[in-house]
Amino acid sequence: MKKIVFTLTLISTLLSYSQNQEQNQLKIDSITALDEVIIKPNTILGNKFVAKNRTGAAYFLSTTELAEFNFSDIHRALNKIAGINFYEEDGFGLRPNISIRGTSPERSSKIAIMEDGILISPAPYSASSAYYFPSVARMQAVEVLKGSSQIQYGPYTTGGAINFVSTEIPESFKGKITTSYGSFDTGQLHSTFGNSFDNFGYMIEYLNYNSDGFKALGNNLNTGFDINEITSKIRLNSSDQLLISQSLEFKFHYYDEISNETYLGLTEDDFDINPLLRYPGSEKDKMDAEHTQYLITHQLNLSERFKITSNIYHNGFKRNWYKLDDIVYNGDSQKISKVLSNPNQYSGHISLVRGELNETDNSLKVKANNREYLSKGVQTKIDYHWYGKNESFNDLEIGFRFHYDEEDRFQWEDIYNINNGFLSLSEYGDRGSQGNRISSANSFASYIMYKYKSKRLTITPGIRYESIKLERDDYGKSNPLRNKDEVSNRQNKVSVFIPGIGINYSFNNKISMFGGLHKGYSPPGSSVGQKAEESVNLEIGTRLSYKNINSELIFYQNNYTNLLGNDLAATGGFGEQDPFNAGKALVNGFEFLLRTNLLESNELSIPFSLSYTLTNAKFQSNFGSTQDIWGEVNNGDRIPYIPQHQLNSSISFQSDKYEINLSGNYNGKYSTVANGSVEIPSYLIFDISFRYNLNSNITFRTKMLNLFDKNYAVSRAPAGLRPGHPFGIYAGFEYRF
Repeated sequence: MKKIVFTLTLISTLLSYSQNQEQNQLKIDSITALDEVIIKPNTILGNKFVAKNRTGAAYFLSTTELAEFNFSDIHRALNKIAGINFYEEDGFGLRPNISIRGTSPERSSKIAIMEDGILISPAPYSASSAYYFPSVARMQAVEVLKGSSQIQYGPYTTGGAINFVSTEIPESFKGKITTSYGSFDTGQLHSTFGNSFDNFGYMIEYLNYNSDGFKALGNNLNTGFDINEITSKIRLNSSDQLLISQSLEFKFHYYDEISNETYLGLTEDDFDINPLLRYPGSEKDKMDAEHTQYLITHQLNLSERFKITSNIYHNGFKRNWYKLDDIVYNGDSQKISKVLSNPNQYSGHISLVRGELNETDNSLKVKANNREYLSKGVQTKIDYHWYGKNESFNDLEIGFRFHYDEEDRFQWEDIYNINNGFLSLSEYGDRGSQGNRISSANSFASYIMYKYKSKRLTITPGIRYESIKLERDDYGKSNPLRNKDEVSNRQNKVSVFIPGIGINYSFNNKISMFGGLHKGYSPPGSSVGQKAEESVNLEIGTRLSYKNINSELIFYQNNYTNLLGNDLAATGGFGEQDPFNAGKALVNGFEFLLRTNLLESNELSIPFSLSYTLTNAKFQSNFGSTQDIWGEVNNGDRIPYIPQHQLNSSISFQSDKYEINLSGNYNGKYSTVANGSVEIPSYLIFDISFRYNLNSNITFRTKMLNLFDKNYAVSRAPAGLRPGHPFGIYAGFEYRF
C-alpha cells in the first residue's frame, strides 16, 4: 500500500510543473466537446448524456426515473432497460437473479455488480453469488453497461456491468424524509441529509424496509423481512482555486437483515390451489445477514485534463441462511429440489413437509448455511485527455486493481420432527459437518482504454489483463477446530488478456451508428486446470434523435467457446459452488428502446417509453448436469431461465402539481430445464403510481403493484414453484428540506 501511495505522489510531483503550463492553454478550448463531460468519482457514466454518446450500449437510470415508482424492488427498476433478463425469487427483490444478454442468471454471478465503482458481491472472484445485493431504495442512480463498453470493469466481461450510485454529499444543506406503508404490513422509512462547505462535506442516511410478507404460513407466522441500513460520507477537499486540487472522501455503510425466507416452493397442484401458500416444513427458515463497507476515495486533479482517482475498500459480509434442505421419509433422505420436482414419486416426503404426517421416524434436515465473506483491495484510475490536430480529441485511461476476497464456510445441519404442522428440534448437528472450508482469490487487474475522436468518428480500443490465483483449503467435516494437519488444498492460476474495441460514427446530430467487438470472460473455480468461461462478443447498433423522439436499436451476438455453470443450491444443485464446463453456446438477439414525449406544454407533459428484448440463448454441445436448472443438455437446447421475449412500456402524465405513472411489463415464457419440458408461462403485469405535491416541501405518493392481482409463477428454483408479488397498495409522504 505504501509503495502505491508513494508512486502516485511521485507521478503528481513530476508532472505538476508541465501541467501548470497547460493552464494557459485552456482558453483555446472554449468549445465544450461531448467527451469533456465531468464524471464524478465512483461513477462509470454520470448522466444520460454520456450514456447516449458511448461507443457501446449503456443506460443511465436517473434519480427522476427511480422516483417514479419509489422503487424498492430492483427487478421493477431494471424492467425498462433492454437487454437485461432476470427471474425473481422472493417477490421483493432481496436476492435477484440477473442476466445481461443471456449470461447465466443464477444469483447474478456472471455480471460485474458494483456500488460506487467498487465490486460489491460478497466475494467477487472466489464466490461471486450475490447473496448480498445493494438496496435500490437508497440509490441516486443505476448505471448499466453492456457489450464492448465495459472492458474497464471486470472480471466478468461477457454480458455487462451494473453500478449503483449511492446518495452523494449535497452541494448545500438539504435532506429528505420519505415514508411508506401498505399491504402485508410493509413499511419503509428513508431519511438523508447533508451539507457542503468550502473544504468539508458530509451526508448521513438511514433506511428501514420491512414487511410481514405475502405468503401464508401456519399459525400466521411471519414470512417477511426487516432490513436496516446506515450510510455516512465525509469529504475533505482543497480549494478549487489551486492549480492542483484534491479531495478525500470516507464512506461507511452498514446493512442488517432478518428475513424469514425459504428455498422451499410448491408443487404444481398446490400452486394452482393457493400460490401464496408456504409449507409448514419451512417454519424455521430464516436469513440472518450483516454487511459492512469501508471506502476511501482520493481524487487528485493535476489539471483540467489530468486526474487520478484511487479507492481503498473493505467489504465484510456474514450470513447464516438456516433453511430446510432434506426430507427424510422411511429412511430415504432426499433434497427438497428433487422432491418438489417429482411429487408423485415422493408422495410421502411431500406429505411430511406439508405437515400431514406425525411419525417420529421421519424428519426434516435444516441446514445452517453459515458463511463469512471478505473483499478488500485498492484500485486506481489515471485519466489524461488532450487535443490533437484538426481539433481531434484524445483520452487515455489506465487503471489497475489489487484485490483479495474469500468465502469462509462453517456449516451444520440440525434434525427436526414435525407434529401437527409444527417443527420441534430433535438433534443438533455437528459444527462444520456440512461444509468447513475457506475459498479465496488473489488478483491483479489492469486495463488501458484509449478514446480517439475526430469530427464524426469515435474509436475506443482497449485491453484488460486479469491475473488470478484461486485457492481452497478444506478442513474436513469432522475437524471443527480446523487442525491444519488435516487440511486439503487445491489451487488454480489463470492469466488472461481481454481485448475490445468500440466505434461510433455520427452522420449528423440526429443519427449515429456504433459497434463493438470484445472478448467475454468469467473466472474459473479453484479446481486445478479448470478452464475459464470465454466468448467472442459482437454488437452493432444505431441511435436516432429527432425532435422529441429518441430511439436505439442494437443487434448482438455472444459466441461461447466454453460456458461455465455453477453448482448452486439456489438452482437445485448441491450448493458446492464449483463451476463446471458446459461447452459451447450461442446467444444472440436485439434490443430496442424508444423514448418520446407525446405532449409537452407548460401545463402538462406526457413522456412515453417502450423497450423490447429478443434473446436467443442456446447450448451447442451435449453434456449432463446435476442441477435441476439445466438437467440433461443436448445441442440446440435453450439455456433455461432466459425468456426469448421481453417488453416494457410506460407512460406518465406530469405537471407541476401531480404525476401519474403507468407501467406494463411482459415477460415471455421460458424453460426451467434445458430440454424445454418444463416451463414458466408468460405473464403481463401492470403497476401504477401517483404523486401529488401538497406544497414545495411535502409530496404525497402512492403506488399499486400488480394492478390486476394476477397470480403468476416466476421460478421453479431453488425448489418448487414460486409466486410473484400479488396486488399491493402502498402510500406515504416525502418531506424535503
